[in-house]
Amino acid sequence: MVVNDRTRGMRNAHPEASVPVTNSVAARCRSGVKRPRAPLSAFHPGALFSGVLAAPAVVAVVRVVAWLLLGLTCTSAADISATCPEIILWQEVLKDGFHRDLLIKVKLGESIEELQTCRLLIKQYIPTGLFVDPYELASLREKNITEAVMVSEDFNIEAPNYLSKESEVLVYARQDSQCIDCFQAFLPVHYRYHQPHSKDGETFVMVNNPDLLMYCDQEFPILKCWAQSKVAAPCALKNEDICQWNNIKYKSVYKNVTLQVPVGLTIHTSLVCSVTLLITMLCSTLILVAIFKYGRFPL
Repeated sequence: MVVNDRTRGMRNAHPEASVPVTNSVAARCRSGVKRPRAPLSAFHPGALFSGVLAAPAVVAVVRVVAWLLLGLTCTSAADISATCPEIILWQEVLKDGFHRDLLIKVKLGESIEELQTCRLLIKQYIPTGLFVDPYELASLREKNITEAVMVSEDFNIEAPNYLSKESEVLVYARQDSQCIDCFQAFLPVHYRYHQPHSKDGETFVMVNNPDLLMYCDQEFPILKCWAQSKVAAPCALKNEDICQWNNIKYKSVYKNVTLQVPVGLTIHTSLVCSVTLLITMLCSTLILVAIFKYGRFPL
């Protein structure tokens, strides 16, 4: 058998080339020689497809499947966002001084024509620095200006802020005549007296965003996007029946409303007390003089 020099050189350079693969592996196992590990770069996804699975057709199929899955995911997210429009709520404070008006506006992300059987109820939390006069609310209800009722009991409108508690008011929102898909609620609020400060002559009162409740006579798929929990509240202002309202999630234009309240300074305490006492004595004297001068006392 004749072997040329080229074949002999190849065998000398690679002695295992003429040995079958199975015998080579078995020889390594018997001799205890470990096969060197492949570097981490070999396990890169591109390297995994460098073998039999890296055929151009398989790679193309994998890419097509990946793009299809990505498209389905994006389509599902777009469908969810399209069926769940946001509700926008913002609060605005009107007037100046110690007597303000809190205006709450709600813009639905859905046409009101599809939600004609639904009602909106705003549960407003009044901080200790403010108060709502229940007698004023009763007068406004009689004049059909607003539909609001106090929830808190043992409410004292004369107490200062450091002796008062947070209160709750239910305001039934009405449809806004200037906006097709909008509701609004009106609530008068008043400042409480605050303790005097030593340096700064003002303080701040923060009005948190309210709870937005919705009740519908019919079930709508969109309520599943908005509803978070159930809240028991009167079905209407003049109705004693209790309904299970849906606590609706919304997006607020402003995080909170902050009001600036002027307060007295402690360095003015003696001056204020002296002037107040002097004016009180002067007015009492004038009243007594008028009584004795113009009064008629029966004998």
